[in-house]
Amino acid sequence: MVSRALILVEGHRRCTGLLYVQAAKRLGLHPITLSADPSQYDYIAAERVEAIRVDTDNLEALIRECSQLRASYEIAGIASTEENVYAAVGKLCRHFDLPGPNPASIERCCDKFTQRQLLADAGVPVPAYHLAANEMDVQNSAADVGLPVVLKPALGSGGSRGVRLCRDVDELAEHTAYLLGGKHTWHSSPKILVEEFAQGPYYGAEIMGNEVIGIVAAEFGPPPHFVFREYTFPAPLTDDEHERITDVSLSCLRALGLGWGPTNIELRWTKRGPVVIEVNPRLPGTPDPQMIQLAYGVDLITEHIQLAIGEEWDLCRRHSQTAAARIFVPDCDGILESIAGDTRAAAIAGVAEVQFYVEPKTPVVRKGDSRDWIGHVIAASSDPARTKAILQRAVDLIECSITTVPTLDE
Repeated sequence: MVSRALILVEGHRRCTGLLYVQAAKRLGLHPITLSADPSQYDYIAAERVEAIRVDTDNLEALIRECSQLRASYEIAGIASTEENVYAAVGKLCRHFDLPGPNPASIERCCDKFTQRQLLADAGVPVPAYHLAANEMDVQNSAADVGLPVVLKPALGSGGSRGVRLCRDVDELAEHTAYLLGGKHTWHSSPKILVEEFAQGPYYGAEIMGNEVIGIVAAEFGPPPHFVFREYTFPAPLTDDEHERITDVSLSCLRALGLGWGPTNIELRWTKRGPVVIEVNPRLPGTPDPQMIQLAYGVDLITEHIQLAIGEEWDLCRRHSQTAAARIFVPDCDGILESIAGDTRAAAIAGVAEVQFYVEPKTPVVRKGDSRDWIGHVIAASSDPARTKAILQRAVDLIECSITTVPTLDE
């Protein structure tokens, strides 16, 4: 009998890629990863996953590779965790007559300026914004919007890469120089989004199809960067707040032509209510999928795969708990000498997961985005206060020792 294969275009360096592989195997599928560099994913070797090196920015190369695989496998579905290749996944699905996202909708959504325009035209509340291509554009746009502003690449800023809060003219000039001076990688001509800093609590709406599965609350580390430090699911909201966020989120789907598969919508609750910061046409990465499964018993990764292979999915909640996660982010650059207490923390009742993504003796160089994460702890229980206490007890047991490296000036 010919094996049914699930093609995964690229993977994820943290837990999410591994979770997709494991879920595919549980469903009786043979996972195959297509990647420009399969060696970057540690789980490929550990799970003995078939991997093929291919330029994932080249649609014709992807089509050729999948066509060759059809000689040995039945391709049951094609999926990805990564936004930068998700439009290509949609095109592959259409080429091979498989279920998948609308590639035109994904491309519109991934251009954050176009996304802003479509949302604003549909009456969805978004921050004030301008598009800039050079230093003068940035200065004029910031003057028009009013400091503080958020500067971000209009294309390809997953994980908050290149995103910074600019509170004064010096920070504005510094980050503009960073984005335009060759330190930020552009895959096309520079396009910078200059937008109002929407102030208020952060929430994320987790959606499958046209259904809001739940809403997560999250907190960032210190500005000027936007590096997540803590998550709580479900968010502590009133019924009215939950309904308003849900309504705004569904309006985003309609405005952007989304509604197939997973979507993650980021919002801030401001003085004028929920304001949409960003719409991500994909499943959010770690720790969101694990927390949703702990809180509601809904495995979004498995259900996404079910949808991708044309099977029925099941989004019914099986229980109701509170899950919380803390992200470990180093407070200085240097060498990660050791990680202690993680085994004891994992043994605490109510701790669901303790994971570190780096090994001791690894150099640590902070970049001001999600690449700064070195690990996480997730806890869950039936009571929000108890969950928070369990999480804090686990965090208190873990110690990461970093030795700073002297600079030339020192």
